[in-house]
Amino acid sequence: MLKNYHIDGLDKRILSLLTADARIPFLEIARRCRVSGAAIHQRIQKMKEAKVISGSQYNISPVGLGYHTCAFIGIQINLTTQSTHEEVFTKIMQIDEIVECHHISGKYSLFVKVFTKTNEHLKKIIIDKIQSIPEVTFTETFISLEEGFVRQLPVGGSR
Repeated sequence: MLKNYHIDGLDKRILSLLTADARIPFLEIARRCRVSGAAIHQRIQKMKEAKVISGSQYNISPVGLGYHTCAFIGIQINLTTQSTHEEVFTKIMQIDEIVECHHISGKYSLFVKVFTKTNEHLKKIIIDKIQSIPEVTFTETFISLEEGFVRQLPVGGSR
């Protein structure tokens, strides 16, 4: 990882183009930025090394796969048994419908995002898979009525 990497104007322009369309060819980025394709390739490699950019993927629509319910679940765990936090986390990670898991402060130990086909499917996930983990002492579920927006952080920093 590159330490103290400074993002300049060209990097910001590259990031802006990539976040608008991750499939844009490097040569198109180069044309729009008025630099060589090699320069774009080098900049992107440096930003990857500096952990400014991570990964590149297609996003699958849960609804397109028949998953119509999105919920967030706060999970409280009790580690008075021999289990460790990491062991509980590993059990949670094995539940395919859970697409995000955050270690958080406050009332819960973990906060997860889950997609299910129906509310009945959600109920089964909560009862049969999450609450069946012995260390889980309490869950609280928040069903998303509609996704308002998802976005990347602004390239130029705070607004």
